[in-house]
Amino acid sequence: MMNAKFFEDMAAKLSDVMANSPAKDFEKNARALMAQGFAKLDLVSREEYEVLEQRLAKLEARLATLEAK
Repeated sequence: MMNAKFFEDMAAKLSDVMANSPAKDFEKNARALMAQGFAKLDLVSREEYEVLEQRLAKLEARLATLEAK
């Protein structure tokens, strides 16, 4: 039966290989390109959107009451 030390060593070696592989570099570069592309877009976060949505709902309610007067 193999001991746990063997599996731990193999897992460590595999993670080292993956960390230094071209796939890891590709992932890092892809993430950087996507982040750069998203930065160029005029996007808002979910939190900002929800705050603006609440403000719009309040303004619509105020407008409805003013129009009723």
